[in-house]
Amino acid sequence: MTAEREVWREALGVVIATSAYGISFGALAVAAGLDVWQACVLSLLMFTGGSQFAFVGVFAAGGLAALPSAIASAALLGVRNVAYGMRMSPIVGGGALRRATAAHFTIDESTAVAISQSDPRLRQVGFWVTGVGIFLGWNVTTLIGALVGDVLGDPKMWGLDAAAAAAFLALLWPRLKQRQAIAVGVAAAVVAASLTPFIMPGLPVLIAALVAIIVGWFNWLGGREGATA
Repeated sequence: MTAEREVWREALGVVIATSAYGISFGALAVAAGLDVWQACVLSLLMFTGGSQFAFVGVFAAGGLAALPSAIASAALLGVRNVAYGMRMSPIVGGGALRRATAAHFTIDESTAVAISQSDPRLRQVGFWVTGVGIFLGWNVTTLIGALVGDVLGDPKMWGLDAAAAAAFLALLWPRLKQRQAIAVGVAAAVVAASLTPFIMPGLPVLIAALVAIIVGWFNWLGGREGATA
């Protein structure tokens, strides 16, 4: 199998897993009180799953009165995409139009697949295949979930909420070859899991990212090998 075909295989695996989760979003959005078209517009324009779920979760709890809080929560959780954009800008390359187009596809999954490649060309392949693939799949499954949400019942019963997490774990696992990388992952996961029940959506992810940066920057466990990796 060639390197490019391997990237395609990896990217499409993430596309399938993440797109399946869109059914859950469509169903939850309609259950929260949104119309089918409103759920679809969110996926088309916002297109960042974490922010969409945060918006729907807060809106479901408070209705129209909670709309400002729902928007704030979604925006807060989407701040991480700014960091992704800074990281992906030299990889995407090209002119202003290309970068503007790439901005809409810069999400967790496309960034993760891209930076997991060592070759610059393969990074671009991973980014575009994953980003565009998820955009198409996510919007289709959002529509399906919004239309048949009542038939599906509770989306969590189907395990779709674990699909995206499983895809991320599959991407992360091969990179956990050194103690420092393991320490960064564990520290961020513990912080995020510990804070999630107590603070508003979005903040645990940002705080965990800050912890990961600190642990990774000081390279406490990596030593000489980690510094040169």
